[in-house]
Amino acid sequence: MPEGYIQQLADYIKRNLAKGYTLDSLRIALENQDYSKISIEQATGLAHKQLAAEAPKIQEKPVIKYQVVSPVVEEKKSFWQKLKSWIE
Repeated sequence: MPEGYIQQLADYIKRNLAKGYTLDSLRIALENQDYSKISIEQATGLAHKQLAAEAPKIQEKPVIKYQVVSPVVEEKKSFWQKLKSWIE
């Protein structure tokens, strides 16, 4: 095997994952092209490690504080109380 053989397979896997192919379909395609299962698994592991290293770091989520606010309740006046306030 030439040097960088596993890296070339890993690059192939990363490129095609970015295109939307599933990992299982890529494994089957590589097996049909007479690549050994061991080299496919090594390349898959390498591709996962490289993709994980390129992924952005997740920031810690902010703390959400809850504050209970009592609602302002307006006193409802009856029709007769409203009428009385209009007359006065």
